[in-house]
Amino acid sequence: MKRQRGFTLIELMITLAIVAIVAAIAYPSYTESVRKSRRADARAVLLEAAQFMERIYTENLTTGYAGGPPPNDAATRLVNMGLTQSPKEGGPPGGYYTITVGNLGQNTFTVTATPATADQGNDQCGGLTGPTLNLNQAGQKGLNNQFPPAIAANVIEQCWR
Repeated sequence: MKRQRGFTLIELMITLAIVAIVAAIAYPSYTESVRKSRRADARAVLLEAAQFMERIYTENLTTGYAGGPPPNDAATRLVNMGLTQSPKEGGPPGGYYTITVGNLGQNTFTVTATPATADQGNDQCGGLTGPTLNLNQAGQKGLNNQFPPAIAANVIEQCWR
C-alpha cells in the first residue's frame, strides 16, 4: 500500500477558515490601534503648539498670544516651527491631522487638531466620529470646539487618553 503525502482539501479548508476568523477579529483591533496612536501623536503636537504659544506670549507681552505683525504673528511662527500637521515629519502629505491656531487675542488662543485623512475621520472616541481635538490657553482640553461644561469631561477624557 502506498503512503500518501500532502493535505486533503478538508484540512486546507479548515485551516483557511481558522485564518479567516483570526483575521476578522485582529484587523479591526489593529486599525483602531493605529488610529489611537495617530491621535496620540496629534495630542503631542497640540501640546507642543500650546507651549510655543506660551513662548510667544512671554515674548510679546503687549500683543499677547497674537504675537506681532507678520512675520512675527503666531500663525506664521507656528508654520515656521513645523507645527501645522501631525505627524510633523513622515506620514502622508498634510499628515493625519491638521494643526491650526484660532481665537487669537491678547489673552486667548485655541489650538485645534482636525482629522486630515478619511481614515482618521472614521476615528471613534467618546461616541464621536472623527472629532477635532482642542486645547486652549488655560490648558483646557476640548472636542469639536466645545469645552466643559458644554461637553462631558468623561467624553473628552476618552479622546485625550
